[in-house]
Amino acid sequence: MHPAYSVILFTTASGAGYGLMFWVSLIHIFGAGPDSRWFEFTAMAVSLILVTVGLLASTFHLGHPERAFRAFSQWRSSWLSREGVAAVATYAPSGFLALIWLLGGETAWTAPLALLAAVGAVVTVYCTGMIYASLRTIRQWNLGLVPVVYLGLAAASGAVLLAFFLAAFGQSPIWAAMLSLIGLGGAAALKALYWRRIDADPGRYTVEMALGLSAVSVGAQAGGVRPLDPPHTRPNFVMREMGYQVARKHALKLRQFSLIALFAAPAAAIVLASTFGVAVTALYLLAAVSVGVGAVLERWLFFAEAEHVVTLYYGASRA
Repeated sequence: MHPAYSVILFTTASGAGYGLMFWVSLIHIFGAGPDSRWFEFTAMAVSLILVTVGLLASTFHLGHPERAFRAFSQWRSSWLSREGVAAVATYAPSGFLALIWLLGGETAWTAPLALLAAVGAVVTVYCTGMIYASLRTIRQWNLGLVPVVYLGLAAASGAVLLAFFLAAFGQSPIWAAMLSLIGLGGAAALKALYWRRIDADPGRYTVEMALGLSAVSVGAQAGGVRPLDPPHTRPNFVMREMGYQVARKHALKLRQFSLIALFAAPAAAIVLASTFGVAVTALYLLAAVSVGVGAVLERWLFFAEAEHVVTLYYGASRA
């Protein structure tokens, strides 16, 4: 698949935003954060900004962005529509929380609102992952592991952002460092498992199946049929969007770079900050920036390595 930068920005920014929203809501419920309304307001406001930037970026990939509102009507059958509904619904509790903290108030509603915001964040990220996991035409996406990876990466990036904001407000509790390291380690394990799974899957579809033939009817082994001419004489939308390919050796290098930027480098910065207690805010900021770079690389690969079954008609041997 052709990696659309607007969708990459959407999934990475909104994932980090919902992850931060989830952790901020939880620490408010359990009273684990600093006694500062400005900390809670700033963290929640940044999470809403990231979510909003991501959602707005997603509309740029539409042929008619002005019609994006129509997607909400298909929530019964479309994960994209469910994601939109969940995202809008999550704005209400998180927005009210940010407003309450901005005004310096503390009411009996803050804990229930925080719980609703945390649940809404999880549901929205899960729906985002299911948009891709529900597509049977792309074997690299049609896995139950995909939404789990989305949730894991959102939790890890959100935990690192939370640790940074805690450090920026003069606190660096050991539980924040441990939460970040556990989140990064878990997300790394999930991503490694995902790559192992797609590498071991040769694909269930063949050119013969795409052409409505069988190996028996054509007197050849499966995979022996090749189209003589392309379906189209000129490039078209399908070829541009679905026929993107990344060389295997380049994909492996990019996987290594994403693992370093997304997991290894942030973990090293967090360990240094928690061990020596020097330049803690700067190290956590470095970890957050590294996570962002690594997330973009990981998400670019997620799209670039995807093989749509329609490419069988254009000469691909497997999809």
